Amino acid sequence: MYRNIILPVVLYGCETWSLTLRVERRLRVFENRVLRRAFGPKRDEVTREWRKLHNERLRDLYSLPNIVRVVKSRRMRWAWHVARMGEGRGVHRVLVGKPEGKRPLGRPRHTWEDNIKNGWSWLRIGTCEYGDELSGSIKCGEFLD
Repeated sequence: MYRNIILPVVLYGCETWSLTLRVERRLRVFENRVLRRAFGPKRDEVTREWRKLHNERLRDLYSLPNIVRVVKSRRMRWAWHVARMGEGRGVHRVLVGKPEGKRPLGRPRHTWEDNIKNGWSWLRIGTCEYGDELSGSIKCGEFLD
């Protein structure tokens, strides 16, 4: 039920998210909470008391990749798809284009493009070239599903 109903709803549009550490932590907490509810409490054989499952045990029971890894993989797959699009496509122009005007004061926000640049090393997919623009300068091996 989690994989077929809840996960697609939660991850709708995740390809365009700009993941921060706070969002990653919240996604992991959400996933652990749902999995604890799905697998239920376990009875300790020694003390005969009910206890909730620890995170390590949840990971053992749920063999699929965690939710953050799925988000990062889908984002990288979307970046590869956009990179292959022609320069005339709207999605490509939005991704590569630079907005005009002054930027707000303070530290620049963490952008989707920053996540993609950092994602190549996270996926460990060999040699990847990421130019200043996504105009086909990405050359990579296999992506995770």
